[in-house]
Amino acid sequence: MPILIKNGTLITASETYQADLLIQGEKIHLIGDSLPAPAGCTVIDATGKFLTPGGIDPHCHFDLPMFGTVSSDDHYTGHKAAAFGGTTTVMDFAPQHTGPDGFKSGMEEWLKKAQKAAIDYSFHMNLTRFDDTVAAEIPALVEMGVTTLKVFTAYNGRLRLDDGGIFRALRVAKEHGMLVMAHCENGDVIETLIPEALAAGHTTPEWHARTRPAWGAVESTLRLAAMAQETKAPVYIVHMNVGGEADMLKYARERGVPVMGETCPPYLFFSIEHLMRPDGAKWICSPPMRSPADNLRLWQGLAEGSIQTIGTDHCPFFFDGTQPIRYEGREIAIPGKELGRDDFTKIPNGLPGVQDRLPILWTYGVRAGKLSANQFVALTSTNAAKIFGLYPRKGALLPGADADLVIWDPEKKVTYGVANSHQRTDYNLYEGWELVGYPEKVFLRGTMIVDGEKWFGKAGDGQFLKRKAGEIL
Repeated sequence: MPILIKNGTLITASETYQADLLIQGEKIHLIGDSLPAPAGCTVIDATGKFLTPGGIDPHCHFDLPMFGTVSSDDHYTGHKAAAFGGTTTVMDFAPQHTGPDGFKSGMEEWLKKAQKAAIDYSFHMNLTRFDDTVAAEIPALVEMGVTTLKVFTAYNGRLRLDDGGIFRALRVAKEHGMLVMAHCENGDVIETLIPEALAAGHTTPEWHARTRPAWGAVESTLRLAAMAQETKAPVYIVHMNVGGEADMLKYARERGVPVMGETCPPYLFFSIEHLMRPDGAKWICSPPMRSPADNLRLWQGLAEGSIQTIGTDHCPFFFDGTQPIRYEGREIAIPGKELGRDDFTKIPNGLPGVQDRLPILWTYGVRAGKLSANQFVALTSTNAAKIFGLYPRKGALLPGADADLVIWDPEKKVTYGVANSHQRTDYNLYEGWELVGYPEKVFLRGTMIVDGEKWFGKAGDGQFLKRKAGEIL
């Protein structure tokens, strides 16, 4: 049945204008003034409302094992939460298994987990070991629709590749039109500082940040940019958390280096002082919170265009997994951050955020004057679609694009927190924050899956998105 959305204000990455929008099947069919309603059409009056493309979160972790537990959102609950926050596409990270066909078996494992997907999704592939055999397997990923590899400069002995391995991987990625994503910290420095801190009796959450120095992220970012320039292979720096990273990114981009960057909302709002609170474990993630000066520089990086996307690195854990919460009418408790009550190294690393991203950024980014509405759409949807090979199917309000849409009530007032959240955990980083402007209706490929607080989506509705090579922005 066609759906005609009338009199709304459409906001894209480049334009803001009033128009009607007609959905037929899964696609946007027409956009124009005073469109007639086809026979049998459902008409939605969006007078005074905003329409944006569905959000794209390029950085999530669902059902991820860590420290003897697992992240508390899976590929259904996390997708449902994303939809209530206006996000209709998410990207997770599949593991590289050991042995032959390590990529294929990792993909099969994550595709099985994602059979319960409620919105559309894709995967990046972690690259945690590299040799000639692995290099020969990489082209098979492109055939699977995965065009991104993630490398780490930290987590020695677990996830990290040495610089030579990263350099060689960049060459292979360049040859096959792939993008390398990089987690940038200095693993050698971290592995030196952590045992020193523990030996000195420093076990509280702020030492998670103090043993992962900001300058390690800064120099690692420049190091990856240098390799990108030498190989001419594009690099995407994930979860940038330090102002100096924004400086390095801008420096490299001004010199023509094919490097791009992403930050996440917590790095715009929180600092090491939050880790020093009695409930500081709530803010434990890697890389960690920094300083208010870093918050400010990252905002500037977004506004000036040197940082291209805002993801979430969504990877939630219960604050107290000994106490159950109710989710969809059932009690559930999953071991969480209490596991590291006496030792910061045992606190599961990760934060909730997949639902929070768009509403928080609308109020405290757009309404606060730090970003324009068009920048908001670019940073949370369109740029990710272009970088990761989904545009114009996703991230666009154009005829022929998937009808992934959000209708916003720009004046709706919400006191935000756990009570509003569909993230399956027992806390929210933004508890009590006052929001003005909130998603009212959310469509996935032409089907309304959220209407106010009503959920019409279901497990299995999401489609796996095979991606092509993306753009360098």
